[in-house]
Amino acid sequence: MVSVETLLYIIRDNKVLLILKKRGLGKGLYNGVGGKVEKGESIEEAVIRECLEEINVKPEKLEWRGLLEFHNDNELYGFVHVFVTEHFKGEPKETEEAKPIWFNIDDIPYDKMWEDDKYWLPHVLSGKKIYGRFWFINNWEKMIRKEVYILKEKRTD
Repeated sequence: MVSVETLLYIIRDNKVLLILKKRGLGKGLYNGVGGKVEKGESIEEAVIRECLEEINVKPEKLEWRGLLEFHNDNELYGFVHVFVTEHFKGEPKETEEAKPIWFNIDDIPYDKMWEDDKYWLPHVLSGKKIYGRFWFINNWEKMIRKEVYILKEKRTD
């Protein structure tokens, strides 16, 4: 079954909030807040729910920044919708699932993140919209191929 998931990057004062995953896929790595879209839930509702569950913060004014397509061991795993926001209620708190940490945008620990992040996240944080496709092997152990496209805004004239 193909998965549909979300990632959210909260930005404040030239810093981005990442979480240190404490369990599940990506345990021990830094990532944005997010997870699977549940049945009957919109993508935006999933972003908000995941953020409340993982770090006890309610994001507002979500900005869609891209779509990522992931393949693992020659199988399509799923799609991840990427969002950013500068607006949220509450202060990030550690939970059983995640430890939130603010990083200066120029000091993001890409060496402690998924291998694909360094190819697309800088574009997202600089305000661009992207579409990325990534292929991994050996149960997510190694990335063997990548494609990242910068999306252009649709002309209205």
